[in-house]
Amino acid sequence: MDALKNILNRVSARELAQPYPSNDEMKLIYQAALRAPDHAWLRPSSFIEVKDEGLDKLSKIFHEYALTLDDLSEEIINKYKNAPYRAPMIIILVSTFKEHHKVPSIEQKLSTATAAQNISLALNAMKYSCIWRTGKLAFNKTIQEKLGLSSNQEILGYLYVGTEVGKKKKIPSLDIDDFVSYL
Repeated sequence: MDALKNILNRVSARELAQPYPSNDEMKLIYQAALRAPDHAWLRPSSFIEVKDEGLDKLSKIFHEYALTLDDLSEEIINKYKNAPYRAPMIIILVSTFKEHHKVPSIEQKLSTATAAQNISLALNAMKYSCIWRTGKLAFNKTIQEKLGLSSNQEILGYLYVGTEVGKKKKIPSLDIDDFVSYL
């Protein structure tokens, strides 16, 4: 797929199903991720791949977390518990802060965010799709600990991965003049 066409046509999927990328395809996707801008070559980005029985483990983590929260309805608790099953594969985006005199934490997080975009574009080029989810389940010390992450690591989101099914989202037409100014 032409690189610019790939970028211009990428859109988050409404619904994802099997198949997800093979192990060999995932190796290429992770190589693309690791080509993200990375000041001082600190390599702040890492990924936790969740599929098959791993979805059950992540569901248990989300469910246990939901049970610790006050005033959640049974419906919301079940929503947390069932969240991992929205796709056949999830890639958890992890940013690891590494102390450096020239590279602040935010820049390291931005590197991981760029790695996520590279994953999204690689998936699209290979005829797969994804949607990036954040929220309470991402920016969450309890879940980070349950996943075995250390105090300098942070979940920046979950890429739900699979093959797009159902109606494709319409790509909005945007006027670049609404977003670009000139100095």
